[in-house]
Amino acid sequence: MERWKRRIFILAMGFLFAMASFTVALGQEIKIGVIGPMKFVQGIGHWNGATMAAEELNAKGGIQVGNQKMKVQIIQADSNEFLNVTDATNAMERLITKDKVHFVVGGFRTEAVLPMQDIAMENKKIFIGVGAAHDELCLRVAKNYNTYKYWFRGSPFNSSFLGRTSFIHLGTVGAILKQSLNIPKVKVAIVAEKAEWTEPMIKAAEGAIPSMGMETVGVWRPSPVATDVTAELSAIQRSEAQMIFTIFSSSVGIPFARQAGELKIPAVQVGINVEAQKDGFWQATQRMGNYVATMNTYARGVEYNELTKPFVDTYVKRFGETPTYTADTYAAIVYTLAPAIEKLGTLDPDKLVAFMENDVHKAPSGVVAYLKDAEGRHLHELRWGPGYLTALGVQWQDGELKAFWPNKWKAVPEAPEITYKGIVPYKIPPWMIEKYKK
Repeated sequence: MERWKRRIFILAMGFLFAMASFTVALGQEIKIGVIGPMKFVQGIGHWNGATMAAEELNAKGGIQVGNQKMKVQIIQADSNEFLNVTDATNAMERLITKDKVHFVVGGFRTEAVLPMQDIAMENKKIFIGVGAAHDELCLRVAKNYNTYKYWFRGSPFNSSFLGRTSFIHLGTVGAILKQSLNIPKVKVAIVAEKAEWTEPMIKAAEGAIPSMGMETVGVWRPSPVATDVTAELSAIQRSEAQMIFTIFSSSVGIPFARQAGELKIPAVQVGINVEAQKDGFWQATQRMGNYVATMNTYARGVEYNELTKPFVDTYVKRFGETPTYTADTYAAIVYTLAPAIEKLGTLDPDKLVAFMENDVHKAPSGVVAYLKDAEGRHLHELRWGPGYLTALGVQWQDGELKAFWPNKWKAVPEAPEITYKGIVPYKIPPWMIEKYKK
């Protein structure tokens, strides 16, 4: 009898231990750090996208890791990277050492993301960048793979591809001005915020503009957080430029657009203005941002594929605004990380890296695939072009952000012609028509 009691006791204890282990397993969470300038629209986009991703995945029970479901916990870290790089590195350190995150998404300003990247790599944490564009972030992967292989670019594509896309927009609008307003040779002013990521774009623009049959009249470099740019605008007006090629990722994009509108500078704005990508731009510029054009990732009513509309509609319903590209933290988690984890059944970073760098998948902004360099080394760099990621050319038209590009675009003669659903014609500001239409 005593033997049976002991056996029953042992079995019972074993059962209780197994149940306790199962309960612990069920209670485990996948911790994802979301790092960005949380007091600015860029960081808000980071957090909103990640919030939506966590809500969507957790509504399904979480991410399947082997034989268990693990809920997603997102942890916010304010990098304050526009103002202080040290704050950004401290925020990354806290995510890794205190919060014990498994993965990190976000980051915006290249000057801050480079040292944040180093910290994540030292700790072998997969860091999907959603914001910083400088090519060096991915060149590091090829140069020192064993150290930097845990870095992937999530959005946008790099500065070189951003420049190429912006030049296509510039050439497209330049051709419209030349044809519609009978301007024989369009003059272009380059205005770029003082930031590291803009340097290669300025050099590329200075070479590309003449090759498109246009003329560069000067380069202006306001502070990323400038609140008064009347000096730059007055100089641009004196230059008689008909186009302003903007390269802005920070708050300077608002006063520049507002003051240009107030002065009715007879030059159209085309290029990159991250502030113009958000719905609040119309109010922030006091409606003076009308006709401003910028590269963007999303616009209401425009669809890259079947994933775009559900994402944009849900985001608008959840947060009351159109997602900016930093909200692609959603895609980084839902379409890159989660499927990799589920397919491999592990959180092991080395195993996930080996899978992710060869994965090709759809996302709301197109098809994600990663490039190698000329020597065949992994870059973890996003592929740009037809069939992959292209972004949009968008323009503010009487209070609504509309996409005008790609419209019957062919990257090369043999490439397929691309026009996404929801594309509309570009509009020339009426004061430009008044000045130049003969």
